[in-house]
Amino acid sequence: MHIGILQTGLAPDALKPQTGDYPGMFARLLDGHGLTFTTWVVCEGEMPAGIDAADGWLITGSKHGAYEDLPWIAPLEGFIRDVHAAGRPMIGICFGHQIIAQALGGRVEKFAGGWAVGNTTYQVDGKTYHMNAWHQDQVVQVPPGARVAGHSDFCANAALAYGDTIFTVQPHPEFNADFIEGLINTRGRGVVPDTLLHKATDGLNEPLDNAAMGDLLARFLKAGAHVSA
Repeated sequence: MHIGILQTGLAPDALKPQTGDYPGMFARLLDGHGLTFTTWVVCEGEMPAGIDAADGWLITGSKHGAYEDLPWIAPLEGFIRDVHAAGRPMIGICFGHQIIAQALGGRVEKFAGGWAVGNTTYQVDGKTYHMNAWHQDQVVQVPPGARVAGHSDFCANAALAYGDTIFTVQPHPEFNADFIEGLINTRGRGVVPDTLLHKATDGLNEPLDNAAMGDLLARFLKAGAHVSA
């Protein structure tokens, strides 16, 4: 199954030699499921010719806000609505979770409660997952027809399902401890409160359920495309 990665942000240059960029992280997360990948760097103006360019779609995280006035936001929202209307499978992570919600009638805003950073506990369809968070923005109004599939103590709408073809999560199952540590040092200091950065640093060695979430996301994509597991 061919997955189109819509890259909406870039990893910090200082971290790429060790961790790679976001498409590589997702390729590792979803490895072993018979998926192949092509990336369009949407945040630099690249867009697929149409929704038929891949069997399913994945929208990455980003340092940008879904509500920002950027030239690539509106085309991406239109693409999302086309994918949704056609019943193609799509998953969204963090910014991807937010922009899909916004494109389909929800609302995203900078959360008054502040940031979630580092290893965080989520409940997703009755199961517990420990995954890394890195966000202040949240989906604060769920789109019509979407089902809240997951939450944390900090984020009420941490996973959303749109029928059986679109599934999105606020946390980052593609982020390992090394990358979170790198974000703390390159993007966190002076932006995220020190107390949260210290707590995230203390939790770097705690176990993550990234592989389990990767399996869930891969199964969802394949089921949405009616591909045999």
